[in-house]
Amino acid sequence: MITAKLDHLRAFFQDLDRALVAYSGGIDSTLVAKVAFDVLGDRAVAVTAESPSLLPDDLEEAQIQAAAIGIRHEIVQTHELSNPNYAANPTNRCYFCKSELHDTLKPLAIERGYPYVLDGVNADDLRDYRPGIQAAKERGARSPLAELGISKLEVREISKHLGLPWWDKPAQPCLSSRFPYGESITLEKLQRVGRAERHLRQLGYRDLRVRSEGDTARIELPPSQIAAFVTAIDLPELVAQFQSFGFLYVSLDLEGLISGKLNRPIGQAPPLASVGAIAQG
Repeated sequence: MITAKLDHLRAFFQDLDRALVAYSGGIDSTLVAKVAFDVLGDRAVAVTAESPSLLPDDLEEAQIQAAAIGIRHEIVQTHELSNPNYAANPTNRCYFCKSELHDTLKPLAIERGYPYVLDGVNADDLRDYRPGIQAAKERGARSPLAELGISKLEVREISKHLGLPWWDKPAQPCLSSRFPYGESITLEKLQRVGRAERHLRQLGYRDLRVRSEGDTARIELPPSQIAAFVTAIDLPELVAQFQSFGFLYVSLDLEGLISGKLNRPIGQAPPLASVGAIAQG
């Protein structure tokens, strides 16, 4: 099954003359970039958008992964924060983010003779609340993983099959996803969250979120790690560190890490009754 999906993905690129991949460094777009390079060689390029909503550590990881793959890698600047529709953080914030991304990448692709931009949207994303997908479609982008019905789990399995060391890399949405809808997003707030998450990563935690609600930081970790975190971490020191980043209060979410939790107020997140099962998945 996995080899068949991989063969279909390779065939997708064999039908192309060249490919420009919107490459975030996440596992999905990295798989697309990997197969694009394997099939097309120097006729494939991966382009990463650098902005305040991307952790510098994630940009560095993207560069390392691109170098390991061998694909040519370029970095462009995007300026979504300058759009008041994005900064106001409405429920369709992701639409304005992806609009900025593809309004930047599409002219680049046209200028260089690429037929369209390819992204890392997978089949599971189509069933999730992702306003940004519409923005990408409006600008002519294509999603080979989604078109071929490749799920997130299959992305990981194919990546492992190909020997990619980051096959189990945790999902890392942009930092703007840490704020509840309606709370404005600023450069200072993004930097505050970024410093907090980087600090936790340096302590050895990979899969995490630091949600920002006003002056409060709410740490989300996988449920299985919560008890050990409380006993292993010097909590007063952690609080002091977070306060030095600009937070006044620090809390630990006892429910644990659940992707898309902040979508609950708009009815686009898993219902509360099923949270326990999801958190363990």
